[in-house]
Amino acid sequence: MNKSKTLGDLKKSHYPMKTVKAELRDNLIHRLKENENIFKGIIGYDKTVIPHLQNAILSQHDFILLGLRGQAKTRLIRSLIHLLDNEVPVIAGSPVNEHPYHPISKYGRQILDEYGDEMKIDWLPRESRYKEKLATPDVTMADMIGDIDPIKAANRRLEYADEEVIHFGLIPRSNRGIFAINELPDLQARIQVGLLNILEEKDIQIRGFPLRIPMDILMVFTANPEDYTNRGNIITPLKDRINSQILTHYPQDVKESIQITEQESWVQRDEPFEVPQIFKELVEEIAFEARDCEFVDQSSGVSARMSISIMENLISNGERRKILLGEKDLSLRICDLFNTTPSITGKLELVYEGEKEGAPTVAKYLIGKAVKKLFQKYFPDPFKLEFEEDPRSTFYRKITGWFEKHNAIHISDEDPFDTYFKELDKVPTLKDVVSKHYEAQDNFELSTMMELLLEGLHQNSMISKKDLKAQTTYKEMLSLVYDRARKKGFGEDYF
Repeated sequence: MNKSKTLGDLKKSHYPMKTVKAELRDNLIHRLKENENIFKGIIGYDKTVIPHLQNAILSQHDFILLGLRGQAKTRLIRSLIHLLDNEVPVIAGSPVNEHPYHPISKYGRQILDEYGDEMKIDWLPRESRYKEKLATPDVTMADMIGDIDPIKAANRRLEYADEEVIHFGLIPRSNRGIFAINELPDLQARIQVGLLNILEEKDIQIRGFPLRIPMDILMVFTANPEDYTNRGNIITPLKDRINSQILTHYPQDVKESIQITEQESWVQRDEPFEVPQIFKELVEEIAFEARDCEFVDQSSGVSARMSISIMENLISNGERRKILLGEKDLSLRICDLFNTTPSITGKLELVYEGEKEGAPTVAKYLIGKAVKKLFQKYFPDPFKLEFEEDPRSTFYRKITGWFEKHNAIHISDEDPFDTYFKELDKVPTLKDVVSKHYEAQDNFELSTMMELLLEGLHQNSMISKKDLKAQTTYKEMLSLVYDRARKKGFGEDYF
């Protein structure tokens, strides 16, 4: 296709005059008819957020995405670029992307008057039609709208009353495109006032100039509900002018969470590696437990980035062991999870009770809760079996009975796999119980489920566990009581 190079050529091609909102609407309608996936990489919003977003575009609304951190708000608004035309014509040299049919600046009008149909035009690609600004308290009206440029006035010997001395800000330079403001409440109230005319009257005014410059622009915003009270406010007149407020959310089930983590995390290292399903589930359960934990500030949220970081750290711990021990295969263990606490502690806002416990303690508590949930998924509930006098309860009694005879096992994420597996296999019937409830494909998977069962029994207070540096010791519960009593200064006569 030959692109028009002058205004006359553009007119002959019958290029339509269309606003950016009408352009987005038309392209969305076409994509919907073709059943195309418009928002690629967005998981879990098909029945909730995306329909509302599509409605806003079809209604030609400016809108805001409101949600906690790590809910793909920025990715959603950046996806809008794919609903723009590949290219649009603009007056060559115009700083505000003026439509050749409708110049809005003094420069555009002068060029049109001088050259008429011979006026040169450029074609602006869609990538240049999306601009984004992170709202911070130091943003000024000059940054957003524009200001008088004294250097331009001096160089061109123009008076300050001349329109050509204007230096246009980000919003006018986004004319005929999309302008996004992230974290809107962080924008000072006086700057938010400057957006009112753009959203309602569709124009801007700079300093004391009497002219009003019409804008053809889609304004989109993101905000965190916590910001309404903690860091700033969206002023009421601005909220009133934003046509649609769309609420985002965290993944609603583990399956969706796994898909997001698989998509975003760096899993493939030097050699191809498939993360076992049990670890995919465990990582996501940690996040789900955090979003329901009394120690975590729920108004702040728990970002999906936490699961991604845990997964990457988990694999790295297995990779480090493989390198140090010179093992052939990269494998993961339940005890590796407790080395991912650095991926958890920095991503949680704790309430007072959580601060008292300490971030590392809360992180380990969340891992334990996730393990307990997966234990109950794959193995029978020991307390329920006891209550119902189920014969299968003898499986657990044989394991706990072995520990009650002052036996213990010591496992570590630093041991070679053979050593680690043999240590687990010391527990009588442990392998048999796992095999009755889970069909392992190899010894790596079998050992994982054996350790999961032991950790699950510990989380159900049936055996005790002691962590010392890189080593974990499982033993009978009574020894834990003795250890705690001795730490508090009780002597043997106390027992």
